[in-house]
Formats: sequence, structure tokens, C-alpha cells
Amino acid sequence: MKKIEAIIRKSKFDEVKKALHNVGVVFFSYWDVTGVGNEKQGHVYRGVVYSTSDIQRRYLSIVVSDDFVETTVNTIMETAKTGNVGDGKIFVSSIEEAYRIRTGESGYEGIN
Repeated sequence: MKKIEAIIRKSKFDEVKKALHNVGVVFFSYWDVTGVGNEKQGHVYRGVVYSTSDIQRRYLSIVVSDDFVETTVNTIMETAKTGNVGDGKIFVSSIEEAYRIRTGESGYEGIN
């Protein structure tokens, strides 16, 4: 099993959520977050300069089977991409074990 953590633009969340559901990701957790990046240039809107690091972000946490990682990552990358600075990041890490509290199921059955 793998844990996929994605930080995306808040404005792209509904589109990403729908795309994930369409490929079979039926459960994930998310949080509203703000971060600081390396980008030093801001964007000008109506004469006011806005920092790209202050754009609202959404943090997604998804656990999938090993064979579903590529599909999940590609779906997020294709859907969340605007082509502008600040589109986000995706991290993939290994999960040793998972349990469903209600039934005691473990492994992939614990998350499926």
C-alpha cells in the first residue's frame, strides 16, 4: 500500500475530487492549508501584487494499493495542473499496515 499526499490549489479541488472518484478513489481525507514556497515573484491583480506562496491550498491524503499509485498520481497531476507557479506537490510513501476499526480488517481490505 502507498500513501499519496498532494498539495493542490484550493480552486482545483472540486475538479480533482470528481476525477479521483471517476477513476475509483472513493475515500480520502483533506485539509485546508497555507504554505511558503521558494517562488519570489508575485502576481499583479488590479494593481496589487499577490504572493504565489499565499494562495490557498488543499492537502489530500489518499491510501491506495501499490498497483493503483500511477493511476491516482496521474489523475491528480492532469487535473490539478494550471501550468502556473504554485500548482502544488505530490508525495508518495509506503504504508506498512492499515486497519478498519469497525471490523478489524487489515491490509488492503482495511482500506477498501
